[in-house]
Amino acid sequence: MPAVNLRASLILHALEEAEAELIGKAVVLTDGKAGTVVAVSLDELHGLRISIAGHDGKWPVSTIKFVQN
Repeated sequence: MPAVNLRASLILHALEEAEAELIGKAVVLTDGKAGTVVAVSLDELHGLRISIAGHDGKWPVSTIKFVQN
């Protein structure tokens, strides 16, 4: 497999893992927003971002302060 295909495959695998780990979980962000993660997306400028039920917008995964066990 060419190196670029391998890299793309690894990125997509990491996205799938993040989705499995976060979707449906309650989270609290560093700015105080809280809710259930409804989507995880890959933004070419910012990396992984999450959407939270009841809040418009997408936030970087790095702003998660707490994730439900």
